[in-house]
Amino acid sequence: MQNGYYDATGGMVTQFNRLDVISNNLANLNTTAFKRDDVVIGDFKRIFEEYQEQMPIKDNTKEAAKFLNHTLDEVPHIVEQYTKYDQGGLKATGNNLDFALKRGDAFFMVETPQGLRLTQDGSFVINDEGTLTTKEGYPVIPKDYFKNKQYIKVPQDASLVSDKSGNLFVNGENAGKFYIATTDDIKSLQKEGNKLFKFQDVNDLQDLGNDDVIAQGFVETSNINPVSEMVGLIEANRMVEMYQKVMTAHMNDVNQDAINKLASTKA
Repeated sequence: MQNGYYDATGGMVTQFNRLDVISNNLANLNTTAFKRDDVVIGDFKRIFEEYQEQMPIKDNTKEAAKFLNHTLDEVPHIVEQYTKYDQGGLKATGNNLDFALKRGDAFFMVETPQGLRLTQDGSFVINDEGTLTTKEGYPVIPKDYFKNKQYIKVPQDASLVSDKSGNLFVNGENAGKFYIATTDDIKSLQKEGNKLFKFQDVNDLQDLGNDDVIAQGFVETSNINPVSEMVGLIEANRMVEMYQKVMTAHMNDVNQDAINKLASTKA
């Protein structure tokens, strides 16, 4: 068995998966409030050692076989994919229905057909019923929603103004407050489509209160650095080419050499 061939194969698959993540980041370079994803690359040996106690059967590998399997245990593998919540830049739009969050750990809450979700895209609209919604039609949740189940209402042709803490005023009259959520366990959030994040339990969220967190008339740009992503893209492509050369060498040169030597061996 050619262990090196399997090592190279595992490394190539890992780089393909990394390319998918980088490509998705670049595709969302101009997506409002998009947060970039990244991966952690480890090896099977480390994963096995971390989760050995949770496995249903004991490790019955013979001591002698460990030398043979050692290289296979160190095949590169994506250990974790995670989201970086660094703050993106603020872009002025002049639209009073655009609200940028000035903290990377702050979120608006919206109601979707699948339930309550978080988002950092504050580019809102007013629907035909006078409800403040996302461009996908999801109602934006106010702070007192959990008491009265009411949405944010804005009459047609009315002026909606927000202060830095998210307090809302319609034609100068108090119209409630955005529910600006944060969480101590931001890693537990899961990305969904339409720039939404799924959370595990609403009790794990806290409202930011009177913090300086809202900029009206602005949107948050993505936090992607195109130069860094392109460097990562080139690096991953070169790694794929390197692994391909290793696999070719094993299939052609090493196998041919082994066949010639075995054929010439005298009984």
